[in-house]
Amino acid sequence: MTSLSASLVRGAVTSPFKHPGRPGATLPAGRLTLPAAPAAPGPLAAYRRICGFPAPESGPLPLPYPHVLAFPLAMRLMTGRDFPLPVVGLVHTWIEIRSHRPVQPGEALEPTLYAAELTPHRRGTEVTMVTEARVGGELVWESRSGYLSRHATETTKESAERAPQLELPAVAEWRLPGDLGRRYGAVSGDRNPIHLHPLTARLFGFPRAIAHGMWTAARCLAEADRRPGELRTVRAEFKAPVLLPATVTYAADPAGNAFALRSGNGRDHLTGTVTRAL
Repeated sequence: MTSLSASLVRGAVTSPFKHPGRPGATLPAGRLTLPAAPAAPGPLAAYRRICGFPAPESGPLPLPYPHVLAFPLAMRLMTGRDFPLPVVGLVHTWIEIRSHRPVQPGEALEPTLYAAELTPHRRGTEVTMVTEARVGGELVWESRSGYLSRHATETTKESAERAPQLELPAVAEWRLPGDLGRRYGAVSGDRNPIHLHPLTARLFGFPRAIAHGMWTAARCLAEADRRPGELRTVRAEFKAPVLLPATVTYAADPAGNAFALRSGNGRDHLTGTVTRAL
């Protein structure tokens, strides 16, 4: 936790000196890896509770949990001097996860992370981060994530076509408290100021604190995961921030393979699809 806190401080200090979108920007080379270790029972139980996953003692790790285990690596890389984007205010825009097999809590998981791609986005610059997790050298889990640094571009105007909204029936309604960002931040280590307080969120253009994208994805996956360990892949798109506090609706097709999280006015905050083990 000490090294993670140091990374957060370093990121806050260095962010104002970074200029996203500058020509010729490159990503740091190399990979960062944590020593292999099993998931700590206390933090894992806290994650299950806040995200809505059942808590069987012998059940596999929730599908998104290796992402949380690798978060210190992401912070170390993103707050480094050679990372071209300011970490403060980065917005998670999408994630793809593939589980090659269920991972049990007692298995020694070795997370690895690297920055794969830097691309222009209509609202700024997006970086693609890749996370891999191995057990005894075997690749058991991997993900790709997009993070957006918002800044002025030549195509900033909202001219992009919107994909048609999926017509999914409502399944559940969730009331999200105003302190959800702080609570999930304490569990995940992600204390980006856009999630913590209205004041710090306003510094980055949000009227109130917003829910973590990974919390919204995890909460939907907890609802979709009817048999622990059956989910194999997920693709989630974070469409619009969830301003806290909020009341949101989880919608899904009857098979539970396509889902969405939306507000009372029908606006999608997140859409996603999953595949399951045969």
